[in-house]
Amino acid sequence: MPILSLLIFLPLVWALLLLFLRASRVVRIVALLGAVLELALSLIMLAALRPEIAGMQFVERVSWIPSLNTHYLLGVDGLAALFPPLTALLFCAVILASWTSIQFMPRLYFALLLGLEGVTMGVFCALDLVLFFLFWELTLVPIYFLISLWGIGPERRFAATKYTLFMLAGGVPLLFGMILLGLPDAGVAESGLNFDYRVLLEQPLPAHAQTVVFLLLFCGFAVKAPLFPFHTWLPTVLKEGPVGLSALLVGLKLGVFGILRFALPLAPTAARDACWLMAALGLLGLVYGALIALQQSNLRKMLAFSSISHVGLVVVGLATLNIQGIQGAVLQLANFSIVAGGLMLLTGFLHHRLGSTDLVSLGGLAQPLPRFTALFLLLGMASIGLPGTNGFIAELLILLGVLQASPSLAALALLGVILSAAYFLNFFRHAFLGPIAQPTVALALDLRPRELLIAGVMGLLVLVGGLFPGLVQNVTVNAAHVWVARMAANAEIGAALPLNRGRLSP
Repeated sequence: MPILSLLIFLPLVWALLLLFLRASRVVRIVALLGAVLELALSLIMLAALRPEIAGMQFVERVSWIPSLNTHYLLGVDGLAALFPPLTALLFCAVILASWTSIQFMPRLYFALLLGLEGVTMGVFCALDLVLFFLFWELTLVPIYFLISLWGIGPERRFAATKYTLFMLAGGVPLLFGMILLGLPDAGVAESGLNFDYRVLLEQPLPAHAQTVVFLLLFCGFAVKAPLFPFHTWLPTVLKEGPVGLSALLVGLKLGVFGILRFALPLAPTAARDACWLMAALGLLGLVYGALIALQQSNLRKMLAFSSISHVGLVVVGLATLNIQGIQGAVLQLANFSIVAGGLMLLTGFLHHRLGSTDLVSLGGLAQPLPRFTALFLLLGMASIGLPGTNGFIAELLILLGVLQASPSLAALALLGVILSAAYFLNFFRHAFLGPIAQPTVALALDLRPRELLIAGVMGLLVLVGGLFPGLVQNVTVNAAHVWVARMAANAEIGAALPLNRGRLSP
């Protein structure tokens, strides 16, 4: 069964189906049914995965553009297998969270959400560079309309335009880097273009060419991550855009996945030489995001800078190029879907009740909203790495990996982790504890059953991931070991290639 193709095309076909429905309630039910089917398929895929096999599984290959030697090529390994189920789960949560809050053109809204889900699955599964870039760019279309039409801020159209321009600018170096990777070997006249990820892994570029390719790919992915200093679009979009989309943007870090999947292993020698640059940018983002989050009086903006800070920590973990750092980074990327996405959805529930998430409109929330407060605190504790939550094991692995690479860098990374605890606990104290400051807070209703289901599932996954981390690590461990070993071996091969041999030689 071509399960990866089903994961990509089921939401796309379901989105087209929604456009032919009339009743708003039927549209919502059908959209949720499609998202649940997608979740079931992704769980079947994860259950069928064989973690002891480190290579690509469920591979599908069909000739697509023969003149470019481009194929419809899909596959996942242990490093990518967690992301389709978590993506499907987050989309289910977003559809449920938007059940009553979206009254304007619900057919188009839910169709765009499902379309975005389909192309996002393609980003995680594509193994052909051209196909990957197609899915990557297709995410722009639904996101632009979701922000501009259903944003909750007065500058939502500016936010949509800013996001699109940033992503298009990031796509330019990404495209050039992939073209350079696919160019034929100058020393072999009969060879043609090649965009097959698996083949490119086994044919590393010489070191001089890797530097150019790595910088192009890294910059393109860093914009989407977003990594400091390419981050300025995220606070704007999270403040102005719809809450459901905001949860997707902070929960699904496609840019960081791109660095892990493409930028590092396809240019291993350059990545090894530039790991100091990655670590420096990651550390700056970690500390900068935490310090700015500490100054925020709006919950949405605080979560935006918190996301920037956590992305910095993940990039620091990737820069270690060792097994602990890589496994910690992958686990933290998986946690984003649960923790960051869950916190943003809870923030949306709060905005729906009070009309604002500014600190001046909050205070004493724990009294009228005890269930909301408990689940928000649980997810917040996971975001700062409290033992017993899924955030703890991910941050611990990253810090262990960084400690092996550089003890001084580990100390600075630990400072960023401490600052993350400071900004969350400070905001929680002012917003949830103490006397009720506004009459609207006193009249606010606690979580409804639908909202409690969303937050409860996220909270349960936080505890399961924290108390039984082996369930997740067993999926990634073999693939992570092979990833690290291949990086080391290909880095040596790339460094040994003479300047007049190999693809892209002068």
